[in-house]
Amino acid sequence: MKKIGFLSFGHWSPSPHSGTRTAADALLQSIDLAVAAEELGADGAYFRVHHFARQLASPFPLLSAVGAKTSRIEIGTAVIDMRYENPLYMAEDAGAADLISGGRLQLGLSRGSPEQVIDGWRYFGYQPEEGTSDADMGRRHTEVFLQALKGEGFAEPNPRPMFPNPPGLLRLEPSSEGLRERIWWGAGSNKTAVWAAEMGMNLQSSTLKDDETGEPFHVQQAAQIRAYREAWKAAGHQRSPRVSVSRSIFALVDERDHAYFGQSGKEADSIGYIDASTRAIFGRSYAAEPDQLVRQLAADEAIAEADTLLLTVPNQLGVEYNAHVIEAILKHVAPALGWR
Repeated sequence: MKKIGFLSFGHWSPSPHSGTRTAADALLQSIDLAVAAEELGADGAYFRVHHFARQLASPFPLLSAVGAKTSRIEIGTAVIDMRYENPLYMAEDAGAADLISGGRLQLGLSRGSPEQVIDGWRYFGYQPEEGTSDADMGRRHTEVFLQALKGEGFAEPNPRPMFPNPPGLLRLEPSSEGLRERIWWGAGSNKTAVWAAEMGMNLQSSTLKDDETGEPFHVQQAAQIRAYREAWKAAGHQRSPRVSVSRSIFALVDERDHAYFGQSGKEADSIGYIDASTRAIFGRSYAAEPDQLVRQLAADEAIAEADTLLLTVPNQLGVEYNAHVIEAILKHVAPALGWR
């Protein structure tokens, strides 16, 4: 059994061919797709965060709205770039969104990837400490955020407060019990996956990672997941961790599917560079008729290792079509693979 959800980047474009032409379209359709996915029996609605782009950015208003409109589906991110975040203010936002949803928040974090502007976090008022990198800064912000989510007091109260204080040091409010165990880390390498395990975070692994061995993407990703699980066990955490992978998967069941994805040309991994020195491998997409798709996915070692699968959706094709994409996987593919 696997949890199956969707992952939307929330693209919008004024192009006449786009079903999502404005930022309002992207946000409102994201809510509608989450509602539709819940009705179809999907397990999660996840959203990517990008700054300085025509995509979803500040996640917590959207997550709160989805939480208020749904009752069962998990609501999350994959991922929030922690280089841009004030971790204490973020802890307040996350606590509020989690309480609105009734404890369904699943927050994926990361040190971030190359963005639309150079060192975009500088414009948000952040700068790495001397002798450290922006990646170090992202991980430091994450550590502060995780500590705040524990719900422990740390701030000295005012002896003459406007309102009465509880005794002792004060914590951030609202605090949502259990949220600390629903934090994920988007790891791009085996090393950061191990760090995530040591920090007690669940693991998110996307469709790209550092090319560390030259093997096929799914083989390297499966090895990353195993390294993470070994590190989790060594750290002695008391709960069982969760692992998600994301994939572009399309079951070709009608004419629209064949027109959009019947000749995608992305049936193989590709190699590229995410910065001047980091060689990365990008995982293939899957688009085939259901019986062929089942055979292809059964050979994907990383999907087999994960307990959660996030389907990346082409959000600019509209809510109705994306609901169809999700339903086709749930109906025609997941049962044959034992996921349902």
